[in-house]
Amino acid sequence: MRFKYSIPVVFVLALVIIEKENKIISRVSDKLTLKQPQLLLPPDSALQIPPKPNQNGSLTFHPRTSAPVFTLMKRRLENYSSHLNSPKAKSKQKHILLLATTRTGSSFVGEFFNQQGDNMFYLFEPLWHVEKMLTLEGGGTNATASAKAYRDVLQQLFQCDFSLLESFIEPLPVDHVTTNLFRRWSSSSLCAESVCSPFVQGDFEKFHCKTRKCGPLNLTMASQSCLQKDHRAIKSVRVRQLETLRPLAEDPSLDVKFIQLVRDPRAVLASRMVAFEKYKNWKEWATQGNVPLDDDEVRKLKGNCDNIRMSAQIGLKRPKWLRGRYMLVRYEDIARFPMRKATEMYEFAGIPFTPQVRSWIVRNTQVSQNEASGVYSLQRNSSEHVEKWRFSLPFKIAQVVQRVCRPTLKLFGYKVVNSEKMLTDRSISLIEDKAFGSL
Repeated sequence: MRFKYSIPVVFVLALVIIEKENKIISRVSDKLTLKQPQLLLPPDSALQIPPKPNQNGSLTFHPRTSAPVFTLMKRRLENYSSHLNSPKAKSKQKHILLLATTRTGSSFVGEFFNQQGDNMFYLFEPLWHVEKMLTLEGGGTNATASAKAYRDVLQQLFQCDFSLLESFIEPLPVDHVTTNLFRRWSSSSLCAESVCSPFVQGDFEKFHCKTRKCGPLNLTMASQSCLQKDHRAIKSVRVRQLETLRPLAEDPSLDVKFIQLVRDPRAVLASRMVAFEKYKNWKEWATQGNVPLDDDEVRKLKGNCDNIRMSAQIGLKRPKWLRGRYMLVRYEDIARFPMRKATEMYEFAGIPFTPQVRSWIVRNTQVSQNEASGVYSLQRNSSEHVEKWRFSLPFKIAQVVQRVCRPTLKLFGYKVVNSEKMLTDRSISLIEDKAFGSL
């Protein structure tokens, strides 16, 4: 059963071309109007009419709802409510949000939580669907609309409610079943036996599980599995400003810890030039001519650096709503000291550091260069990988990054290079000893 969002039609103007961005904001408003947590129910042959929210936010069942469906909905809503309000559940449950940008090692670090064991429900980039739907024709998204959508989807997912995310998945799931959840295989929780529906020959799922043969993802089963876990973690590279997530920190039903992962902007650009086709301008500038500082690509680079820095500055200032909830981690420190930094992150989150995590870190940080060579590989020789970018990024490109991202480099403790020789000199570390810790 799908709950539909609607807003009244205020007025209609004839002969006006409505821009796509305005349409997107309207669509997001539609999707976010109803914030009441919803329960995903399996299909039933009986007539199913959705409960309607009263003015006080409680749900009233339609008189025509069949008795079996009414009983099922009522029981599950009661169980869901008691689970959320249980003192035991509230005291034990931890919610971790790993915030980063692309090519900062976030998939690798996310595995620290994905490998925790049977008591962790981990989601890999669920906001991919939201960003895809809100992307404008010229690229990018409306900042206001996307920030609100990201926040509300995350808030519901931490409560094991997939209904709002479901409305952003294309094509729309049928009876809460989808074959198109982005990178399902990257979440062990979504490929666990409890969420693995029977495999049907001929069903094509683009991001199918690799550890076992499963049918298309049933979001009802995912929600039920999530509710059985004590801890929930989400990894995302799409949130631009930490300030927009303040309602999550102030939600009494959640205990959210924010871990912001950062990396040297020069290393990030070097990695993106290899991984993404859209960085072709940077590739051309690297081999010929000078970089035009007034180009849109350079402005985007500066904007990205500024957003990362401003979010970190908010966290490091320790505002009341973030006290005890924010941790800044440099990728370079994780690459050099993976076990130590993983232990610190688990202590900050208040979650047991399990043998499974320790074992995964050992297996995936002590490999040969050939094993760690894939662009999206989760295996890496940590000590070598952290310095690799210095021998692929031309000095003139490094200079541009240093010019537009200097405040960011300074805040995070990355040294500026003043010559090509310094850039490629392994004896000179570009990483200052700087302790951030949890705040």
